[in-house]
Amino acid sequence: MTVILDGKSLANKIIENIKINTESLSKKPKLAVILVGDDSASQIYVKNKQKKAEYVGFDSIVIPLPSDVTEENILEHIYILNEDENINAILVQLPLPKGINQKKILEAIDPIKDVDGFTSYNFGRLALGYMPYAFPCTPKGIVKLLDAYNIEIESKNIIVIGRSNIVGKPLSLIFQQRNATVTMANSYTKNLKELTKNADIIVSAVGKPNFIDGSFVKQGAVVVDVGINRTEVGILGDVDFPSVYEKASFITPVPGGVGPMTIAELLENTYELFKIQRSLILQ
Repeated sequence: MTVILDGKSLANKIIENIKINTESLSKKPKLAVILVGDDSASQIYVKNKQKKAEYVGFDSIVIPLPSDVTEENILEHIYILNEDENINAILVQLPLPKGINQKKILEAIDPIKDVDGFTSYNFGRLALGYMPYAFPCTPKGIVKLLDAYNIEIESKNIIVIGRSNIVGKPLSLIFQQRNATVTMANSYTKNLKELTKNADIIVSAVGKPNFIDGSFVKQGAVVVDVGINRTEVGILGDVDFPSVYEKASFITPVPGGVGPMTIAELLENTYELFKIQRSLILQ
């Protein structure tokens, strides 16, 4: 029988735990979000993040900037937030408008306030097997979801489809550190179906609706769908759920799988960065 990995339920437990821990604090963690442009999806994501942050008792601010803002102006805002002792976590909502150097913007964030774990400092520490200030939220949430269902990672053959710095690359590093054999692939990989049919765990993060169907999956595989694709018929994942459900032992739904875990880990990262910064102040 196929088990649906309920990310929403686990995320709610994580969020409630953060809320309880925050209630005992005399000073509250504070999250700052920089939102550039008027992309409707980004605005929805940011609003949802802010609501969740306020629910657990965090202070939060959103800095909205026009789509024609200059790189220099975005950097100025980041530098101000870096120096503000009341700000514990900084998030730049992606994607940024065309013409803005995303790497330059993300690299400007102080690593100890880098709630997404995207700076080269945090990413580099992850790659070297050291503890970063923060793990990227989506990979962290995926691993935590697998652990919650006692899904073995060690010694498993895992294929990660998608090579982004946000999901694919950091997730593959975490899996390797958990002693898995990891294959990195993308939508251009030749003989992709042969690779996925040999995988114990498949993670798809390519952003193509119904890209993975049942013919890609061996019986009993674990399938994690990171895709959130807005289509005329609604939100679809990368995975054709009905056909893959017939073969998978565990599968994440879209929505309700990886998405809620990402937000929960954003809040957890904010709380953990707050604790790290407070401990340094008290030393």
